[in-house]
Formats: sequence, structure tokens, C-alpha cells
Amino acid sequence: MSDDERDKQFVARCLAGDEQAFGSLVDAYRQPLFNTALRLVGDYDEALDIVQRAFIKAFGRLSSFDPERRFFSWVYRILVNEALDSLNARARYRRLNTSELEVLPGTIEASDEAARQKEIGDHIEAALLRLSPDYRQVIILRHLANLSYREIADLIEIPEKTVKSRLYAARLRLREILLHRGWVEA
Repeated sequence: MSDDERDKQFVARCLAGDEQAFGSLVDAYRQPLFNTALRLVGDYDEALDIVQRAFIKAFGRLSSFDPERRFFSWVYRILVNEALDSLNARARYRRLNTSELEVLPGTIEASDEAARQKEIGDHIEAALLRLSPDYRQVIILRHLANLSYREIADLIEIPEKTVKSRLYAARLRLREILLHRGWVEA
């Protein structure tokens, strides 16, 4: 029996009331999902939380699972959406906190280069939040998660050509935002 057939049986059993069957799915996919979440967010504890939220959402939405599809692809997509939400929330929180802090002269010493790098990172995060979700998603998956075009295409269920064109358009839009804000030079 293939993994896909096994997964579909577990889903059917779970929908019939056997909650232990979902535990088998969790056991089968916890580690690969954690590895993905960790690559996306770069924080061990946050990755654990994301995996847990993804499985909770998957369990709650199990009746919407299409048995013609792979369970792993379905739950993987839920996980990536959770990770993207977490990254967006982190960026908003970081911007909010750093903008509200008053730093007294001499309390923080940082090299000019470190300060410049932080400023660039802040500008890029702010610009990313101005992108449409579709554009932001491909930028994050390609440049932060280091996924291949094929992996991105499989994950978000679009043709590889669309990934490439969307990524190209997203980079142009990101550059346009950064130029417009005066954060980079032409």
C-alpha cells in the first residue's frame, strides 16, 4: 500500500470518528513539516508552534480534504500559510516595537555597518508587507525558504512557469517599492 493510500484510509477513519487515526498522520508528517517550518521561520520554538497550529487546522478542516489529492501536499500548504502568517506577524511586531522604543544616546553601541544592515532589512520587510500575498509568498518561499521553482509550484499548486513569472514580477514590484520609498538608488 502506498503512503497516499494509507493516508486516505487514515483520513476516512478519522472522519468516521476514529481520532487516533489522525495521530498516525501526525506521527508520519510531524518531522518533515517541522523541518519545513524551521527553514521558513528560522526559530525552533516558533516552528514547533507552527506545526501544531497546522495540524490543528488540518484536523478542523479534514472534511474539506479532497481525497483525489495527496494529504501531505494539503497539510504542507496549511503549514506554509501558517509560517507566512507568522513571518508577517513577526515583521509587524518588530517594526512596531522598534518604532516605539526610545533609545538614549550611548545606550546602544553598534557599528555603522550593522546599523545599515538592520535598516536595509527593516526596509525590505516593510516592502514585502506591501506586496500582494501571491507575490510575497513566492519571494519568501524562494529567497527565505530556499525552495526550488518545482517545490514552490508543487506547494502552491501552480505551474512552474507561473512561479517564475510571478517571482519575476514580485522582484520588480519589490524593487519599485524600495525605489519609491527612497530605500535604494536607481
